[in-house]
Amino acid sequence: MFERYLEENIFRLRDDLVSDRYRHGPYQRFRIRDPKPRTIHKAAVRDRLVHQAVVRVLAPALERSYILDSASCQRGKGPHAAVRRLEAFRRRVSRNGTCPCWALKFDIAKFFDSVDHRILLGLLAARIPCPKTFRLVAEIVGSYSVARALGGGVASQESERPRGLPLGSVTSQLFANTYLDAFDHYSKECLRLRCYLRYTDDIVVLDRDPAVLLALLPLLTQWLWEHRRLTVHPRKIVLRKLSQGIDFLGYVVLPRHTVLRTRTKRRMFRRFNAQNVTSYLGLLRHCAGWRLRTRLAAASRHRLE
Repeated sequence: MFERYLEENIFRLRDDLVSDRYRHGPYQRFRIRDPKPRTIHKAAVRDRLVHQAVVRVLAPALERSYILDSASCQRGKGPHAAVRRLEAFRRRVSRNGTCPCWALKFDIAKFFDSVDHRILLGLLAARIPCPKTFRLVAEIVGSYSVARALGGGVASQESERPRGLPLGSVTSQLFANTYLDAFDHYSKECLRLRCYLRYTDDIVVLDRDPAVLLALLPLLTQWLWEHRRLTVHPRKIVLRKLSQGIDFLGYVVLPRHTVLRTRTKRRMFRRFNAQNVTSYLGLLRHCAGWRLRTRLAAASRHRLE
């Protein structure tokens, strides 16, 4: 529908942006399983165009301060790059498998739903010198809150500070990385964690001494609550030897190689078809998956026959 009158809609959107009349529309809500259930809030086409334009302009400026080991949703990075970086940490800490190596892995409880708008806008205001651009960003941030998404009224919204970023929006990924940027620098520069890696809200730290990692956890937890009002998920704190495998982003990193996570493997064989088999074969190229690739290719030929 937007494309039917594309030129007219684009120019109207441009005029609204130039004149500060632009107001973000509502989100469409739906649920997916990927593999666990997630609630996605999709903006209208008009608003998604604005999101893309904002990210295209702001990302280079905001990402300038990000650490190397913040790996999510940035050009030249991604889940496979994050796993390769974890493999490099594994080799460094274990001295190519000759020393003990432990991993502390945790994530943040309801991360996107817990992002405090006031804190986020304060961070963005310090990095966006143009008042007009900041007003646009504030409009996007304020277009969604958990209280509103759950059907809360005005009273419920006023009784607590607005929180939340919508899953499914490109701006949410950029804002989330900015929200945790100072945490990355605290971990790397103040705590001197050389082998620290973050992908969105999944965090891994490697060390030869498990006692060191256990001592770090209260410091990291305290910083997240005091500075960002975030809590670590209590049931997703894992401390284990490298020999047991580090489960990270669909793969399991072991002392000598990396394999596909068992749940991911089962889901792959259950769901593959003629349209997605090439993607799954590509997924297996990032790990020790030669046998799985052979099985998948054979199963694909059999199913097609």
